[in-house]
Amino acid sequence: MLKSLFVYGVLGVMLIPVKSQLMTVCMEEDEELRVDCLIENKPNIINTYQFSWSIGVRQEIINTNVSSGPATHRSLLINKSRVEELEPVGYRMTLSDFRDKLSDNTTFLCNISGQDANISVQKDNILSCSAVSLLLKNSWSWMVCLLLFFYHTHS
Repeated sequence: MLKSLFVYGVLGVMLIPVKSQLMTVCMEEDEELRVDCLIENKPNIINTYQFSWSIGVRQEIINTNVSSGPATHRSLLINKSRVEELEPVGYRMTLSDFRDKLSDNTTFLCNISGQDANISVQKDNILSCSAVSLLLKNSWSWMVCLLLFFYHTHS
């Protein structure tokens, strides 16, 4: 009885909805860095995007479709990056030839039509973009719930 209460309590806590992660960073098979910004696009308008990174106290814009603003918008990395719109939500930036510019702790930032998101990554701990690694990263709590459920039903 006590064991059942514990298992169902853990399942209940783990199934509480949490805010999904708005950004992911992973390494493609061809050694390009993929940064997904999953902020919802605003309908019926031309959305603006800006991808940047912060290394220490310095922040540098990597790619943007905002044409106005200071000269800092013209990043040296714009030629090494490309941005595509994701359906149904967000934008994806792919960055090549970046390894010498990445620090041990880098924060990636994105802004889509005035809404911001950011994610900090460790240089040596960037996951592969394979489906298995992304599934493990984003759904570990569901897997733990399933394991607890199977353990409880088979004991």
